[in-house]
Amino acid sequence: MPSTTRIRTRRGSLARQLLVLQLVVLFVLVAAGLTFAYLDSVRATEDRAEDKVIAVAESVADAPGVLAALSTSEPTATLQPFAQSVRADTRVDFVTIMDKNGIRYTHPNPELIGQPFIGNIGEAQRGGRVLETYAGSLGPSERVVVPVHGAAGQVVALVSVGITVEAIDAELRERLWPLIGVAVAVLVVGGIGSYLVSARLRRQTRGIAPEELSNLFEYHEAVLHSVREGLLLVGGDGRVVLCNDGARALLEVTDDPVGRELSALDIPDDLVEAFTSGEERTDELHLTEARVLVVSTSPVRSGGKAMGTVVILRDHTELQALTGELTTVRGLAEALRSQAHEAANRLHTVVSLVEIGRPEQAVEFATAELALAQELTDRVVGAVAEPVLAALLLGKAAEASERGVEFTITPDTVMEDADTGVPPRDLVTILGNLIDNGIDAAAGNAGDGGRPGVEVTVRSDPEGLLLRVADTGPGVDDVEDVFRRGWSTKPEDGHGLGLALVGQAVRRHSGTIDVGRDEGAVFTVRLPPKESAR
Repeated sequence: MPSTTRIRTRRGSLARQLLVLQLVVLFVLVAAGLTFAYLDSVRATEDRAEDKVIAVAESVADAPGVLAALSTSEPTATLQPFAQSVRADTRVDFVTIMDKNGIRYTHPNPELIGQPFIGNIGEAQRGGRVLETYAGSLGPSERVVVPVHGAAGQVVALVSVGITVEAIDAELRERLWPLIGVAVAVLVVGGIGSYLVSARLRRQTRGIAPEELSNLFEYHEAVLHSVREGLLLVGGDGRVVLCNDGARALLEVTDDPVGRELSALDIPDDLVEAFTSGEERTDELHLTEARVLVVSTSPVRSGGKAMGTVVILRDHTELQALTGELTTVRGLAEALRSQAHEAANRLHTVVSLVEIGRPEQAVEFATAELALAQELTDRVVGAVAEPVLAALLLGKAAEASERGVEFTITPDTVMEDADTGVPPRDLVTILGNLIDNGIDAAAGNAGDGGRPGVEVTVRSDPEGLLLRVADTGPGVDDVEDVFRRGWSTKPEDGHGLGLALVGQAVRRHSGTIDVGRDEGAVFTVRLPPKESAR
């Protein structure tokens, strides 16, 4: 796939793109956080410096010794040691005491004592306070100038306290290194976490690029919803993991079954067992209320552990109905073959009678056989208006005769209206399977004495359609399971579907079926009229 290779080369896999995106986002967030922390540290450091110089300056201005020293002839002698002591104790860069005109009494550099103060003092001379960043004799500094009030409240001197910008920057750097360390640690931990997440995603996505993943999903959705066959994935816990439209239609599930337990869905128990057994099944026939399904299952394993089951469903309803019709046609063909064989024998007999000079006996023999066959045909065709059902009865009569079973159609058989609301295909399924089972049961019980027989009644009236089949077989004891798929009295495999199809067809048309006992088994089917069925 050249296009796939180009996509991976140009943009990389989904895991790699996610890793790059995570690292970019992580770097941006850490950089933004570090910037905000730095700006907050700058503001906090400057605020701390301002609060500190104001507190020190006001404490010096209020000190009683300062006012007393100002009244002496040599204020510097007293104030210089005091200012230096305060500067050392408070760790500020300078404490300058000056007269109200700005002439210094104290300074960290004794050579500058007696010189004018460098900075703004106008507001302090008027009794206010000056707070500014100014480049003085010690360089740029954060400083404050406050007044010293005399006994009468007048301004008699000024005090300036400051911290150089260099000292502030040094303190800021001390606070910044831990922030950088935290940022680096966050980047390292976040990078490792992103790499681990990317590695796990790469294993799970098999290194597929986003474009490929999107295409795979689109193809998956297209295929999943376009196939007619039902596809079902069942997890190991019995919950539906995936269900396409075909499976929902075949199982007649209206709501989305994904995430629900199979036992909570309205499907037969044998289907639930087939879906969850964990065994491989191939083309098994199962019945729902309205369909015949071919079910194939395949267990899914990963690392020797059972993960669930893949289920393929195919609709066998139409094919099963066609198979039933084909069986009917085949029965008719066999009946015709048998009748042709018998007709040839009878013709030889008639010719032989003529050759030996007994034409009267030949005519009598020929017309008697013809009358019996024609009587049965006329009776069935005249009583049963549905031609498919009439053909079925004639074919089954011939089949029963060939197997040595007496086939009787009761005198009350009458079906005047062919439009019963039940499709002829379903009528063939119901009546054909019941007659087949009756013939098999009667023929298998022939050794018990008496002639084996099957009696059929077809009658339509305002209450609906009645189909009754009675046989001289051994009867049915297990009435509750007789219409379950797989139930059969025959030991050979491949049986047990006919009566299940009968029960399905009857339920589909809201009918009822009763199993009774007379000489043998008696099956009575009642189908409501077409108005009620609708």
